[in-house]
Amino acid sequence: MLAIWSAASKYQIWFEIEAHAASAMADIGMIPASAAKAVWAAAPITFDEAAIAKIDAIEAVTKHDVIAFLTYVAEKVGEEARFLHQGMTSSDVLDTCLNVQLMRATDLLISGVERVLAALKTRAYETKDMPCMGRSHGIHAEPVTMGLKFARFYAEFARNLQRLKAARAEIATCAISGAVGSFANVPPSVEAYVANKLSLTPEPISTQIIPRDRHAMFFATLGVIASGIENIATEIRHLQRTEVLEAEEYFSPGQKGSSAMPHKRNPVLSENLTGLARMVRSVVTPALENVALWHERDISHSSVERFIGPDATITLDFALHRLAGLIEKLVLYPEHMQRNLDQLGGLIFSQRVMLALTQKGMSREDAYACVQKSAMQVWSEKKNFLHLLKADADVAKYLSTSELCALFDMAHHTQHIDTIFARVFA
Repeated sequence: MLAIWSAASKYQIWFEIEAHAASAMADIGMIPASAAKAVWAAAPITFDEAAIAKIDAIEAVTKHDVIAFLTYVAEKVGEEARFLHQGMTSSDVLDTCLNVQLMRATDLLISGVERVLAALKTRAYETKDMPCMGRSHGIHAEPVTMGLKFARFYAEFARNLQRLKAARAEIATCAISGAVGSFANVPPSVEAYVANKLSLTPEPISTQIIPRDRHAMFFATLGVIASGIENIATEIRHLQRTEVLEAEEYFSPGQKGSSAMPHKRNPVLSENLTGLARMVRSVVTPALENVALWHERDISHSSVERFIGPDATITLDFALHRLAGLIEKLVLYPEHMQRNLDQLGGLIFSQRVMLALTQKGMSREDAYACVQKSAMQVWSEKKNFLHLLKADADVAKYLSTSELCALFDMAHHTQHIDTIFARVFA
């Protein structure tokens, strides 16, 4: 990912854009065929440290990056270089290059998402039938399985994969349309030729730049994926809390958790991922603000993109692989899951009892009040919920002891897991 955003890579793409444009122009007689041949004869121009330093030195004088590049290339091509960049404007090169870089970066991000998906699927099937506590507002609600947690995140990242592919298609356009995008001095056929060579599609209508709503959508998608990373990281952080301890980041031999407290094992990777997600999301607002530009162009977007293009893709790439590794090696504690399931003395089956009472003839309001009365006693006095219900005369009018006991069945809450998995992993 770093290589995609290197100066060497950028200049190589710039050269390819100019060279392909020269070929297209030569084909239609716009420039001599010898000029296009001379450009390609100079390839491969090596954009090593010395070349980059030379271009930087030229730019220090010209104060213009594309002119500095063209000046350097002209030294390598020779006299025929005067036909380079005919009818083109700097944005033709810059914008087309940026989209090539974003496409290549997206291919790596897609690989990262696919690794996360593979890890989530593996862990989902490993834990499909591993019961654990489901929580709402952080409070015990009703049983789920650990597999359902992994499957839920898998479904989210499957959507993220489709979003990322759509974002790649959104950004995969080329503009070689000249000043203000009117094709006055470079015909559309040149743009089509360059686009084909770079696996892009011609921008239907550009100004002097490619419309920035495309980039806004792209970076917004990265922000959504970053939020998905944080979603998983937050779940792991909560599950690793000492009072819960149903899951834990792998703690390697020799690893240290605290400079002061030797006993500490902290969810540092999940916390790191939470911070990285914030950084990726931080680029979304600037990308959205880049959409509104003056007339046919200004360059207020340019300085923004020089930051957010590399920063967002490099950070997200790192975060995806860190997340995948975390999931792959995540340590689970089924015994702690069972301890937490048992912690509230059976309160997790309260809804089943209430529904059973309504099915037997009690009004929902009365059933709720009846069940809540015993439930609140469990909260305050740490008693057994089933025992309290058995002793409740109002409950006994509607439910026998055997009927009550049957309601405290974990299998009831896991009966549709196979159906859910079939939906998610179809």
